[in-house]
Formats: sequence, C-alpha cells, structure tokens
Amino acid sequence: MEEEIKRIKNYAKEENIPIMQDEGMEFLTSFIEKKQIKEILEIGTAIGYSAIMMANVSKDIHVTTIERDEERYLEALKNIKKCHLEDRITLIFNDALNVEINDKYDLIFIDAAKGKNIDFFNKFETNLKEFGYIITDNMGFHGYVEMNEEDITSKNILGIVRKIKDYIYFLENNMTYKTVIYKIGDGIAVTERR
Repeated sequence: MEEEIKRIKNYAKEENIPIMQDEGMEFLTSFIEKKQIKEILEIGTAIGYSAIMMANVSKDIHVTTIERDEERYLEALKNIKKCHLEDRITLIFNDALNVEINDKYDLIFIDAAKGKNIDFFNKFETNLKEFGYIITDNMGFHGYVEMNEEDITSKNILGIVRKIKDYIYFLENNMTYKTVIYKIGDGIAVTERR
C-alpha cells in the first residue's frame, strides 16, 4: 500500500494534478480517526488519493466520491483497484451538482472546483448526519487568500481568491453552523452544526 501511495503522489506531481498536501492529509486522517467517522462523502476525487487515504484510516470506513473529469475518474478507478479498496470506495462519474444522493454521512469533504464551494455546501448539507462535519480544503489557496488583491496579477487566480473569500464569509455568517479554519496544509475549514 505504501508503495502505491508513493506512486500516486509522484503521478500527481508529474501530471500537475492537485492533491492534498501532506500536512493537510495528516490533519484529515487524524480527525477521521479521532471522531470515529465511518461514512464519508467526498466532492472531487481527482485521482483517488484522498479517498484512499481516508479509507485507509479504518476497515469500517466507506467513502463515496464524485469526479467529473473522465481522465481523472479512470485513473482513480485504477488506483483504488490497485489498493484493493473497491469494496469500500464508491466512485461516481458526474458533476457533483448533478448528483442526487439520499444517504447520510458523518463527514462531507469538499475538495473540488473552488468557485463552487457554496453550491456544494448548500446541495449536500442535507446529506450530513446530525453530528456530522463538513471539511473544506484549499482555504488559503497557496497563500493567495491572505495577499493584497492588488498584488495578484493573474485574473484567473484573483477570481478564485474572491470566490474563496465569499465562501469564508458564507461560513462565518452561517447561523446554523460554526466553522474553524486551520492554517494547516493549504488551509482547512472544519464546519459543524451549532
């Protein structure tokens, strides 16, 4: 398994596929272990790295994960099979906003298109168990979120940063939930019902 994970991480690096930073992944897997989380919904599979890491925490964990990019979805299928986790990780090939799910989860992990975080949150919060958590990655977006906007020269990056800031504002002003943002990895928001 360790060799497979190393191979997946190398592939992500070579192909320029964003996967969770080590520090963030360590935080996430420890959180899952500590809170004894069993049922996880992941928005944004990429090549399956985080789903594999989360499923690896305990044999009782089941992950349902959604990916809309066909190439990444197929790579994730392959990686999950190589790690012998196909019975505990369910992959859905679709745009998350088009997926209807009725199951309830202990944890919803959002790690997909940054500009759609609010949409993902609003769509899937009904799938959260009463004492469940919503965790969102990339709240710092490689340090850009804390920068002065006038120092960001790329229009594309500026657009993403503004959407992340909108999401942070949305979380902070959400009366149903309370959120703590940790400066770990690329910034992680942990949200739970008040």
